[in-house]
Amino acid sequence: MRKATGIKSLLGALAVTGLFAAIPSASQAESAADIAVEAAKKYAGTELTVIWEAGLQSLDPLNFSGPKWEELTGIKIKVVESQVNEMFPKMMQEHRAKTGAYDILNAVPAWLGDLVRAGALEPLDDYVDKYKYREELEDIGDVYRLNQMKVGDKIYGFPDDGDVLILYYRKDIFEDPKNKEEFKAKHGYDLAAPATWDQFYDISKFLTDKFAPAMYGSGNMRARGLFHYFFLERARVEGCRFFDAESMKATVNGPGCVKAMAGFIKENTTMPPGVEQWGAIESLAAFNAGQIAMTQWWPPVGRWSAGYGADVEALSWVPKSVVAGKVGYALPPGGHPELAAGFSMAVSADSKNKEAAYLFIQWINSKEISLQRVQLPYALRDPFRKSHFSAPSYQALWPDAKHYLAALEAGAKSGVLDLSIINTFAYEDTLSAGLQAALGGEDPQKALDGVAAEWDKLTEKVGVDKQREAYKDWASKPNAYPN
Repeated sequence: MRKATGIKSLLGALAVTGLFAAIPSASQAESAADIAVEAAKKYAGTELTVIWEAGLQSLDPLNFSGPKWEELTGIKIKVVESQVNEMFPKMMQEHRAKTGAYDILNAVPAWLGDLVRAGALEPLDDYVDKYKYREELEDIGDVYRLNQMKVGDKIYGFPDDGDVLILYYRKDIFEDPKNKEEFKAKHGYDLAAPATWDQFYDISKFLTDKFAPAMYGSGNMRARGLFHYFFLERARVEGCRFFDAESMKATVNGPGCVKAMAGFIKENTTMPPGVEQWGAIESLAAFNAGQIAMTQWWPPVGRWSAGYGADVEALSWVPKSVVAGKVGYALPPGGHPELAAGFSMAVSADSKNKEAAYLFIQWINSKEISLQRVQLPYALRDPFRKSHFSAPSYQALWPDAKHYLAALEAGAKSGVLDLSIINTFAYEDTLSAGLQAALGGEDPQKALDGVAAEWDKLTEKVGVDKQREAYKDWASKPNAYPN
């Protein structure tokens, strides 16, 4: 088990305060967690192998859920850590070789279609009904439950991580009377969390002109491997569609897509020098240090900027926050945040212990246990259930936690899905290359024309009819494009 100084003492303190509730006694009504535990005891002595993202994510099964499951059932959880960009290839390689290396797959929802088509995932509906889990699944936020659980009409994964790119802003700067007066005099509307990307630019430029270099108006991720999430979100807000649904010709170079890319380039002029190379750490560090007034990020920055978990050694790398108590939370301009990455718990079709594997993912994903997991300060699992957003224990973790959860809940209703078609990885990689070319100075239209041409080649290679079917399945989901 990986050790992290401060984690055990923190968990002990939280247990005393009641944040981590005890497992209900047999005298209480059986929950989905209870049912899974009781059924799993017959597999005591079994070892289940799960692939999990390396780093903070894996501290959940290593330090909390894995040991707790073994204590309750006698089943050991072996964690295989992997960098997230290597997880999908490893899953596919092990499946094709029929090694049975993994019992449980921790899969990004956008991968589910490819994994199902390859025969790598076990359908879960029969287990769901056998172990009375269907009712609890209704508690999962609609955007995750309706979009990230099924392929076709069958359940293949349980949404388990509420990744959504919300906007963080310095509410003390936005609420300062002088700033408000000057901004309204210049632009004719109130200084507030931007509702449109034009407003985002106005605000970012206003604050940069006034405060730089001490503070810039904004700073967002632009690094390859991350930036495409932000593009896919904003392009759809601007009216972009990725393909013509009949011909399957790529339309990622259409007017809305080009407008989105041009907007990013324009906004870079209001951000710190070198922002074109910024990844997650650079934007987090700048925001926590008070060097930028706005950023868009995954949910953890909301916790870390508030100082939650700052005394845990596993989070010692997180830049110290000087903005605790000064952070506002909002949906990004356009109101449709990207549901970027995230994870679903699935059972490998090659597992020799499928029922035991299923029982573990029901338990870990249940209302009772998942609430404990999303409150771990170090494990990066983000709220994804309706009951998480309203949980008094979570809302009390820091003074503004209830406002943070309200923003995440809003994103869990209006968010847009990651693209998920056949060989999505290849399409994303080609898109990332084109976006980097545009950030480097190439005309946005030319750069996206190049992406569209490469996407057409990929579609021909996959097969137009096969890709059309996959795209129509994805595009038919409620949150593929903004309503």
